[in-house]
Amino acid sequence: MNDTATHSPGSAEGPDATPIRRVRLRRSEPPFRIELTPLIDVIFLLLTFFIYAMVLMDRIELVPLELKPLEAGAVVADAAPPPARTLSLDADGGMFLDRESIEIGAVVPALRATLEADPETVLYLAVSDEVGPNDRIPVLLEIWNQLRLAEIPIRMVGRPISPDPAASGDS
Repeated sequence: MNDTATHSPGSAEGPDATPIRRVRLRRSEPPFRIELTPLIDVIFLLLTFFIYAMVLMDRIELVPLELKPLEAGAVVADAAPPPARTLSLDADGGMFLDRESIEIGAVVPALRATLEADPETVLYLAVSDEVGPNDRIPVLLEIWNQLRLAEIPIRMVGRPISPDPAASGDS
């Protein structure tokens, strides 16, 4: 782009036009400033809020609770485990209630009779982690649904799957 332009007062352009220099004014941007006054105002506002909130805060009185002292190695007299029954599913799809074979239809009545005799009885459901010829998932889901519908609480037991050190290459 040309910095000079021709201009004559009588005509827009012509042979006797005198060149006029255009001067560009450059305005520099003012440096970026952070105003501290609004920041200080916000800090005082927050401080006032928290002081006022602390003044209005209700103190909650805790319920006094007597805890039994626990000593290392001491046997607690009333720490007997609740009675338990175990329902297990082996790798072949067989079902056992306390190591005795049982059919799927007889599980709920047997457990109801146990819970009527002692309501503190806990039922553990254990599934073998061995690979078997039969698919155990349908049997497990059927048992789970029957126990859930009968409102019999169950606890799953098993061991967590740990990686095989030989398969991962760690020695």
